[in-house]
Amino acid sequence: MNDRTATTRERSSGRRRGGRGRLRQQVAAPAFIRRQIPFYEFLGEEGIVKLEDQADWIIQEIGLEFRDDPKALEIWRAAGADVKGTRVRLERGMARELCQTAPGEFTQHSRNPANNVVIGGDNQVFAPVYGPPFVRDLEAGRRYGSYQDFENLVKIVSQLPSLHHSGLVIVEPCDLPVSSRHLDMVYAHMKFNDKPHLGAITEKSRAEDSVAMARILHGAEFMEQNCVIMGNVNTNSPLLVDRVVTEAAQVYCGANQGLVVAPFILGGAMGPVTTAASIAQAFAEAMMVGAFTQLVRKGAPFVLGNFLSSMSLRTGAPTFGMPEPVISNLVIGQLARRLGVPLRCGGSLTASKLPDAQAAYESADSMLSTVLGGANFILHAAGWLEGGLCTGYEKLVMDADRLGAYQVMLGGLPLDDNAMARDAYSEVEPGGHFLGCSHTMANYETAYYDALLADSNNVEQWEEEGSKDMARRAYERWNRLLRECPETTLDIAKDEELSAYVERRKREIPDAWY
Repeated sequence: MNDRTATTRERSSGRRRGGRGRLRQQVAAPAFIRRQIPFYEFLGEEGIVKLEDQADWIIQEIGLEFRDDPKALEIWRAAGADVKGTRVRLERGMARELCQTAPGEFTQHSRNPANNVVIGGDNQVFAPVYGPPFVRDLEAGRRYGSYQDFENLVKIVSQLPSLHHSGLVIVEPCDLPVSSRHLDMVYAHMKFNDKPHLGAITEKSRAEDSVAMARILHGAEFMEQNCVIMGNVNTNSPLLVDRVVTEAAQVYCGANQGLVVAPFILGGAMGPVTTAASIAQAFAEAMMVGAFTQLVRKGAPFVLGNFLSSMSLRTGAPTFGMPEPVISNLVIGQLARRLGVPLRCGGSLTASKLPDAQAAYESADSMLSTVLGGANFILHAAGWLEGGLCTGYEKLVMDADRLGAYQVMLGGLPLDDNAMARDAYSEVEPGGHFLGCSHTMANYETAYYDALLADSNNVEQWEEEGSKDMARRAYERWNRLLRECPETTLDIAKDEELSAYVERRKREIPDAWY
């Protein structure tokens, strides 16, 4: 399905305002967002330089551990790093210099060229939640994710125009063996979705399978010159990079594909309790891995990530939407732009268990700072519940509805002749109204963002239509999207080749559930 416009089905099945009048349409959505507004600069030059100095100090004086991957240590030694045991230190400025060969922006190609996304620069790309083992919906409640849930969510994401990228682990399919479920997940994204997606990273062989399947889908020659798949990895904070990260870098970057690196720092646990120190640590960790990707292959796409969360010092539980991680989203944007690399930050994050008021407040604050701070690739933009342990069906479509509003804001304020509406003033007398004038009639369908899931009717109309809250309206919408989703648009020959690869690899891989 083309991501550039809302589907005809959504237009024809949209709820009528008050049961009559025009059909409600979702605002047309491009394949990705080209930002037209300034970045929010939280810190001045002096503050940013101080954080950069702290990150350089960590890299030079403290260093990072690179464990369980002797080849990674060989790569560092060959580059002139100070390697003692598994501790790697770089001279001040070396990591920054190595990162200069990573592209400031790059295109990730989809099997549908209309859905290609540009990551970096002034561009912003929204992707759904990644990694939860549990799933929740209004009727079935909370449960371990199944493959059916996974496939459902991939199909729903494929039809949400404000989600530009489908990620990978929208929920863990816990009914499939851990050792081979990556094959089913990557195949499902390729078959049921024509947006860009990620590949597996948890074992080297799983990353290799993902790259091999991408090579089948896109062709070896095209893939050698273009990014078609990325891996998303986390450092093991504080200051530890394990073989999952370094082997993923060697597989993905070695094939000229992208790597997203996000330190996951819970302030007071995996980083100092002070926000400034944790920001600098996150920047140091991500920059160090970014430098490593360029040693693997100069020019390979790299996205610097940040996932910094505060915590309740009374209970130890992570908290989201709080002022400290909001600040970190804004500041890390400034650091990434000065480094010249694309940025990944978190999105609609919440500790709430339900798509309730807490979820709305926390997600809105977290997402707004991510957008204003200039994150280029926003994972967890929709569907996140329970501190990332649970994917919410209703939360997914509710968040996506709000992403459409961010698209409008990021488009800036038009100032052309139509926007100034001078012709309307010649038609409307002082004390009159603009409701029926020609300018209003020419613009009424596109003048304002019309949130599909919001209800602005009067209370009598709302009661007549069942007194539904937003969660119920979201439940009905995702079910409708699922019913109307086409089975696949994947080329039959490609589908057969991918299916054969999956089946062959499953025969070769013993089932394991851990």
